[in-house]
Amino acid sequence: MTDQALHDPGMGQKLRSSRNVTERIILVTLLVCGAISIATTLGILWTLGTESLLFFRDPEVTITDFFLTTAWSPQAGSFGIWPLILGTLLITVIALLVAIPIGLCAAIYLSEYASPRVRGFFKPVLEILVGIPTVVFGFFAITFMTPILRGIFGNDVVGFFNVLSAGIVVGILIIPLVSSLSEDALSAVPDSLRQAAYAMGASKLETSLRVVVPAALSGIAAGVVIAMSRAVGETMVVTLAAGASPRNFMFGQESLWDIVNPFVGAQTMTGYIVITASGDLSYNTIDYNSIFAIGLTLFFMTLGLNSLSRRIVKRYRQEYE
Repeated sequence: MTDQALHDPGMGQKLRSSRNVTERIILVTLLVCGAISIATTLGILWTLGTESLLFFRDPEVTITDFFLTTAWSPQAGSFGIWPLILGTLLITVIALLVAIPIGLCAAIYLSEYASPRVRGFFKPVLEILVGIPTVVFGFFAITFMTPILRGIFGNDVVGFFNVLSAGIVVGILIIPLVSSLSEDALSAVPDSLRQAAYAMGASKLETSLRVVVPAALSGIAAGVVIAMSRAVGETMVVTLAAGASPRNFMFGQESLWDIVNPFVGAQTMTGYIVITASGDLSYNTIDYNSIFAIGLTLFFMTLGLNSLSRRIVKRYRQEYE
């Protein structure tokens, strides 16, 4: 408040009134933005739910078969979603095996070893991967990664469409998520813990791995779960590189290797949605409605992963003064 306002009660009252109006406008704006976000989520859930209900009302479909059978073949009247979930999980697991070690090592280097100048250069460069269109990653998987894998393991072992190539490239895609979120968690660890470790005679590597990483474990785990949800929802890479044939299977009749073999193709949930939606579909047909049923399942899978990340942060978060 200015000196003039201090000596003029009327002026001070006007300034306080103006500030209150501004704060109310900001508060209302934030409230509207939050309400729009919630309304959008509810609208998506309503659309998926109502259209999925039409799918489950079809006489050819039962909820039991949808969630318990292991064959997805709409042309033959088989609507077991597990082959699509299997393809999604296989690619997600491979992606995490690629992204977690590389992303965590990059985060440790940026947080503990790199100078501010080096960190300021490499972190934005690493995050450029997020801005590359995923269709580019898909063509990269087909034209670069798959030929390398076929050259290593043989053309008769690795199919042109295969889960391993798609999983590796999805892993490269989510490295920035793992590294950026992990680096933020590592940087938030108080420097006093590092200095205490050095005082006990620990080396920089021992301090990083035995003190800093455990202290930031909740943030790192949350970043990994968020990256997992990103991998589950990836579309173009898996559509182009993993193939368009669901990997139907029967427990007891096939070996575990045949079910999880990463060298052959598999269709994911997002891949089926893209390929089916791009075809010539009529409204309210069983194929059309199946897209929404799978989308609703994918929505709850992603929601569950995001809720898990919040629970991890809330339960294992360590607060320092």
